Amino acid sequence: MKVIDGGITAAKGFKAASTAAGIKYQNRTDMAMVYSTEPCVSAGTFTSNVVKAACVQWDMNIVKSGKPMQAVVINSGIANACTGQEGFDACEATAKGVEKTLGVPFDSVAVASTGVIGMQLPVDKLVAGVEDMSAKLDDSILAGTDASKAIMTTDTVNKEIAVEVELGGKTVTIGGMSKGSGMIHPNMCTMLAFIGTDADIDKAILQEIVSDVVADSFNMITVDGDTSTNDTLLCMANGLAGNAKITSKGADYDAFKEALSYVCITLAKRMAADGEGASKLFEAKVINAKSKEDAKTLSRAIVGSNLSKAAIFGCDANFGRFLCAMGYSGAEFDQNNVELFFESANGKLEVFHKGTPIVFDEDKALEIMKADAVTVLVNMNEGQASATAWGCDLTYDYVKINADYRS
Repeated sequence: MKVIDGGITAAKGFKAASTAAGIKYQNRTDMAMVYSTEPCVSAGTFTSNVVKAACVQWDMNIVKSGKPMQAVVINSGIANACTGQEGFDACEATAKGVEKTLGVPFDSVAVASTGVIGMQLPVDKLVAGVEDMSAKLDDSILAGTDASKAIMTTDTVNKEIAVEVELGGKTVTIGGMSKGSGMIHPNMCTMLAFIGTDADIDKAILQEIVSDVVADSFNMITVDGDTSTNDTLLCMANGLAGNAKITSKGADYDAFKEALSYVCITLAKRMAADGEGASKLFEAKVINAKSKEDAKTLSRAIVGSNLSKAAIFGCDANFGRFLCAMGYSGAEFDQNNVELFFESANGKLEVFHKGTPIVFDEDKALEIMKADAVTVLVNMNEGQASATAWGCDLTYDYVKINADYRS
């Protein structure tokens, strides 16, 4: 596998465009379109929140129907959630706008929205945006980057990644983009993610791989414990790479899954690091746990604890907060087996050893925790399972951002 430049337009046949439609934001792009020159098989994962945005329900129907997917239209600023029939009408009008401009069936057009819940979308601006973007579709790296910027809300940086992998002598490319900064919590977190690949792959196999990969990437990040109404990940595969079609498990299945996993973990970590108000990435790595589920539960509890996040912000090696979060996580373990370390690019330091605190160098701990990315490494010494979760520190700016989000 090789990391390459670009994002959503990296794979053969994928184009993108963006525009300033004036949905809610002024003087910035706020709509994006992703288009494949060939119909795609699709896979998706969506929010577990019972309150699902109209666009989420629209996309779930397309993915489950088995019909091809050929385009996605995304807007930022207004979420199209809790909007009743008018919200579904906005989805249909957007999709039919693509049908009119590009000639693809409207039921092969996915839609996604992010922003304020409970506001109605201005359909006239959506349709005008579709018309503008349809004329500007381009397969350049810049077009993909601009699209990744257009879907941002409180994000401070855009998120995109692309990789190549050899499958049966053919070069297969996977490119993606995502957004997410607040309302980030597992199953799924608040996020939009769009992945395009030129791999030839069976739809059911693609869904199997996507679901597995999401479980260890996007479902392992948290910023604030809130699960959104709009979480959507869509993966489109158009088969233009010309590889032997992946229809079952084997070497090509494994190689494709590894590459897709890299793409999703990279995007997930960038989202966690860009959490609202965040100043650093906070990673919890649990090793040698009794089971994979225990390792996931423990690592997510550590990064999800507000007290732990505040300690990371303050560069305070207060290991008791992390042990406390583990203790109420629901996983059963013996604290007398636990070893806990702080780790970063500035070094590694053990602070708790099998039930007993260690007298450690506070200056060294401070140096480690001042890094832009800090890891809490926990050795459970009870098995062979491991898991990693990602979050961010909790700063004063998180409250400032969310206190006036609607305005």
